[in-house]
Parts: sequence; structure tokens; C-alpha cells
Amino acid sequence: MKKILIIEDEKILGEMYRDKFTQAGFDVVWVDSAEEGIKAVPKIKPDLILLDILLPRANGIGFMGWLKKEKELSSIPVVAFSNYDEPTTKKEALRLGVKDYLIKTNYTPQEIVDKIKGYLE
Repeated sequence: MKKILIIEDEKILGEMYRDKFTQAGFDVVWVDSAEEGIKAVPKIKPDLILLDILLPRANGIGFMGWLKKEKELSSIPVVAFSNYDEPTTKKEALRLGVKDYLIKTNYTPQEIVDKIKGYLE
């Protein structure tokens, strides 16, 4: 069973995506901050990280900067998903290694699940 770590600060979205991915057959851990994500990644070693960009305190870009420096973990694929559609931020996220930068409002939750399945095949 593939493990997904979801880093999303909005409780309603975090719970909804956790449930959607669980129903799709994934082992899912959801945390609500970059700091919690930094603690969770070495413990659970997810197969993929679904990362919100706008987070309280440390944001998704900061998380990516941390992950990139972690030799043992830096190969974990990360998909950014955010409603923050700002070109400079998107470019920085891609430079730091995100596989894709999805704008939440452009996809249904099921479409996001399907996209993530594609990255894990």
C-alpha cells in the first residue's frame, strides 16, 4: 500500500483529501503545518507528499528547501497543490523539485486523486 503525506492547514480540506485517498486504497497521514511535515517525513517515509504552499509560519517553499537538503529523503516526489497561483512562487517550487504545481480550484478532489495515482504507477 502506497503512503501519502498530505500537508494542508485547512482542516476541512485536509480531512476530505485524507478520506478521498484512503478510499482510493492509500495509506494516508495528514498534518496541518510544514513543521509537522518535517517531523513526519523521516518517520513515515511516504511514497509521495501532497504539499499546500500557503501554510502558517513555514510555508511549502520552506518545506521544499528543507526536503531538498535531506539526502535520504530528497528523492520523495512532491506535488504542490494550492490556490496560490503566483508565477514567482510556482517557479521557485518547480526549481526546488516539485513534480507538479496544481491549482486546487482547477481540479475536483477525484481528479487530484487520479493525478497522484499516475505519479505513483
